[in-house]
Amino acid sequence: MGTPVRAPDAAELDVPALCERLRVEIGKAIVGQEQVVELLLVTLLARGHALFQGVPGLAKTRLVRCLAQVTSCRFARVQCTPDLMPGDITGTEVLEEDRASGRRHLRFIEGPLFANLVLADEVNRATPKTQAALLEAMEERRVTASGKTHELPAPFHVFATQNPLEQEGTYRLPEAQVDRFMFRILVDYPDRDEELRVAAETTRDADPALAAVLDADQLRAVQSLVRRVPAAPSVVARAVDLCRATRPDGGAPAAVREHVAFGAGPRASRFLVLGAKARALLHGRDVASADDVTALAHPVLDHRLLLGYRAEAEGVRAAQVVEELLRHTDDPGTR
Repeated sequence: MGTPVRAPDAAELDVPALCERLRVEIGKAIVGQEQVVELLLVTLLARGHALFQGVPGLAKTRLVRCLAQVTSCRFARVQCTPDLMPGDITGTEVLEEDRASGRRHLRFIEGPLFANLVLADEVNRATPKTQAALLEAMEERRVTASGKTHELPAPFHVFATQNPLEQEGTYRLPEAQVDRFMFRILVDYPDRDEELRVAAETTRDADPALAAVLDADQLRAVQSLVRRVPAAPSVVARAVDLCRATRPDGGAPAAVREHVAFGAGPRASRFLVLGAKARALLHGRDVASADDVTALAHPVLDHRLLLGYRAEAEGVRAAQVVEELLRHTDDPGTR
């Protein structure tokens, strides 16, 4: 028997250098979108899920596929449609016959959710029943099929895309499912110089070759470091105060009382702290700061605010409310 391969020790990994190599490799195939790539890497380090929102053609699918290549992770893409059934993504049992004995038995065939990185394209086209199956996988990291529970592999991440323009044939994502996404990442149009590069580089004869920077074991080791990153009580307080300020009670700022029907729950506070730790590690810092919390406020909070009728009538967006909250809760003493 061969010598077993020792799992990498997290302390042996140079996380900032690894993350920089990930950026470089992804940058060979993705032009620009530096902020989007950073949020994607923060999601990965924090063991989270992310919802990408943007019009078609902005390389959202390509981005996640590239991430799978550079991390040596198993990738699966699910095209969500109204006729997609839960068993199509979780897997199903089939009846097989043993030719030697003639006995029949049930064998479970794994669905695409048994990959490490799962891309749910146009997730709002899936029916509520299928979205419920996806929700169990995101929250519990397991699936239930034919009354049996099956554990999903680690690492496990769901990256979903949503088209904000086309509404015909779509279903609204339940608030409970939206809340499971650590970030909502807005993918916008590239600037002119970037679009020139996209048009030139994506019409060549060959795609760029991406090198694998990490494997699954190394990725799990890196992820284990995130929760060890210290966050001072003032940093945690910054995250909690931001989330509590989104709730329209008596102590909320005027912008919230006037425009928000329901604010962010405690899960948002946890994601802000975890995200701050992951961002600090990504940038080579040993301690999370209040600046990390502030930098992640929009991707964590924007999709968690349920606006009221007045906000809709006045054209107020959640991002505007969060921007007002940042001004309201900004305390230089916590930095």
